[in-house]
Parts: sequence; structure tokens; C-alpha cells
Amino acid sequence: MKIAIIGTGNLGLSIAKGLLINNTITTLYLTKRDISSLAEWGAHKTVFLTTDNSEAIRKSDIIIFAVQPGQFEKILTAIKPDLTDKHVLISTITGFKIDRIEAILGTQFPIIRSMPNTAISVRKSMTCICSNEAGEKRIDIASAIFNGLGTSITIEEEHMQAATVICASGIAFWMRLIRAMTQGGVQLGFEAKEAMDMSVYTALGAATLLLENKSHPEAEIDKVTTPRGCTITGLNEMEHQGLSSSLIQGVAASFNKINDISNQ
Repeated sequence: MKIAIIGTGNLGLSIAKGLLINNTITTLYLTKRDISSLAEWGAHKTVFLTTDNSEAIRKSDIIIFAVQPGQFEKILTAIKPDLTDKHVLISTITGFKIDRIEAILGTQFPIIRSMPNTAISVRKSMTCICSNEAGEKRIDIASAIFNGLGTSITIEEEHMQAATVICASGIAFWMRLIRAMTQGGVQLGFEAKEAMDMSVYTALGAATLLLENKSHPEAEIDKVTTPRGCTITGLNEMEHQGLSSSLIQGVAASFNKINDISNQ
């Protein structure tokens, strides 16, 4: 695959790193206004650095946009003359709907909207994708790319804001839970590093149980709770203090905020 990544901040470089590790590209163009910070990437024989978005697009088939939302419209307008029917366009821009892209470029191009999270840098992203009508036959390309960088799921665009909260903001939510478990471990007498390791690997084990057993969380909880035991006592106290309800309310608050931002 000949891929160009337009915009190489943290997300763009994380995608580039995953693509190189998976060895799924023939050429990879990285664009940035100042490419001096990308010098080490030039050591890869399949990677080409440029400040010229048009050059990268002309020499690529798949275009991944990873720029700031405020720059996106200007970039789309500038590169429109360089697009042909060979191109597949993949946007990672938060809150930028497909119809806004079509309003600038037209409806003839396959346009795929994606929402990866920061775990893409370690190839563990949960990425949600959707497409316009022209992109329906090409969405498998985006799926293949993002499945190589974690896991992807195709959803309706109307759910993309909610997916952003669950998958992208969700990284921070899970980090906060792990931090709380770590602090609890310190409270019980462990060193911070020990408590962190125990919390992280226990969280990983819990997630792996659900994935491999294809089970419900409550089924796995039942396996570790005994009558009048320490686990059920702890769970009941957490619920008494509002654990589940605070998480749900936090998710809902994030969803309301992202909708407010997109409507501005």
C-alpha cells in the first residue's frame, strides 16, 4: 500500500509507527510544516518526508488525515485538485463529519471517518470507523489498517460522538480507575511501583478473561465473590459510594460536552 499521513503530530506518528511495525506498506509519506523533527524517520527506506501535502497525495493511494480540526478545511481545499478516483481518504479528525468533507471535496471520493485512541501507539487501539456511500466498498482497507493497530469496528456515523467518549476519552477513564487501585495498594502498604504493576496486570487479566471467555463481567465477578467474603464487601462499599453511577454520569457528561463542541 502507498500511504500518506497528512499531519504528523502524536496521532499521525503513532499510526506511522504501527504501519512500519506491521510491514504493510510499500511507501509511506509523512507531511509536516517543519520536517526537521522527523529526521529519524527518514532512515526507513520506505518512508519519505515532505512539507508538500500535494506531493504526498499524488504519490499515494491511501490518505490519512491527522491534522488539527482548525486546519482541516483549509488543507482539504488545497489538496482537492490532486485527488483522483484511485484515492481512499481516511479522516481521524474529531467532530468533523463526513458531510462537511463532502461539501468541500464532493461525494465521489471514498471517505472513511475513524476514531482511534492513544493506545494505537502500542497497537492496542479500539478504533471505530464509518464511511460515506462511496467508501462502503473501500472500508475494508481502513479496517485492515486499524486492525493491524489494534481492533476496529464499523458503526453508523450518528454514533461516532458516543464512540469517541467510550473509546478515546475512555482511555483516560480507565487510567483514573487504575490510578485509584494503585493508590489503594499504597494505602495497604505496597510501594507505588508494586501497586501499579499489580493494578495494571490485574486490569489486563480482567479484560483478557472477558475477551477470551466471551463472558459477561458479572459472570466473572461471581467467580471471585464468596458469601460474606472480602470481595463482595469491597464491591458493595464501592457501589454505596457511587462507583457505577459516577462512571455512567461521567460518560454522559463527556457525551454532552462533545456534542456542545461539535455544535459550536
